[in-house]
Order: sequence, then structure tokens, then C-alpha cells
Amino acid sequence: MTTTEIKTNDRTTAPATTVRPNPATPRLNFAKTVPKVFRAVIGLDAAAREGLDPTLVELVQIRASHLNRCAYCLHMHTTDARKAGESEDRLHMVAVWQEADHFFTDRERAALALTDAVTRIGDAGVPDEVYARAAAHFDEEELAHLLALIFTINTWNRIALSTAKRAGTDER
Repeated sequence: MTTTEIKTNDRTTAPATTVRPNPATPRLNFAKTVPKVFRAVIGLDAAAREGLDPTLVELVQIRASHLNRCAYCLHMHTTDARKAGESEDRLHMVAVWQEADHFFTDRERAALALTDAVTRIGDAGVPDEVYARAAAHFDEEELAHLLALIFTINTWNRIALSTAKRAGTDER
């Protein structure tokens, strides 16, 4: 048994952690192959951001990218956040925001909790208390934009992971 396998009742189960191989050869260029679809996602992304604080936008995108293990998007959004003046301390704490709550405002924590729930929707849906907490900090239009932002970053993460985008290339 290797260190990444778990043994239960004398049966070997699936790996405890999934290692995502990074393909040696590039996969399709999504933007060039389906430009209409790509532009539609860009349009959704732009519309989702409207009226939201740019710092909050980056925090949400960083958190979803952590959860989805998307190195490409994580690198892109931490770089963008730094350029916008975000502190290194806060960037390092996004991954553990629940344990480092004093780094974030109540509004940011509500957005991060909603990001966690929507990104991991298959685990437990979006619990009423998480939704209510977000609704207490965002008016209805802001909340709809926040949800759209979370949907969009999850879409970008899936595009980047499926097409094997490499972190650090920031091809936009």
C-alpha cells in the first residue's frame, strides 16, 4: 500500500488525495476554438462584477480558486489583488479565512462563506444560515451580483483546469 492509499476492512480504497497530473502537451485553446462561448463568459464576468468592491471580487475569486485547486486562476487573481494594493497578510489568510476572521470584515466573511457553499454546492447545498448571513450584508442586487461572480469564477476554474492552463502564464 502506498502512502496515498487508505486501507479499510482489508480493501484498498481510492487515493486519499487526488494528484492532478499536469499534461506535458497543451490542450485546446478554449478562447480560439469557441470564441463566442469565451466572449459570453467574459460578458458574464464583467456583468457580475458591476457594483461590487474590487477587493471583494478578488477575495472571492481567490477563495473559489483555492477550493477548486486552480493554480492558474489563483496565480492570476493573487497577482491582480497585489496590483490593486491587497496586503500579503490577507492574501495568505484567504485559504484559512474561518480561522483568521480578524483579517476580514463581516461583509467579506459573509461573501467568503457564500463562496465556500456555492463552490462546494454538492456537499450540502447552500445552507439557509450562510445565505441569510450574506443577505444581511448585501442588498438584493449586490447579492445577485455576488452569486453571479461566484458562478463565473467557478466556470473560469473549470475552463482553466480542463484545458490545462499553466499557472504563471496569465494568458487572458
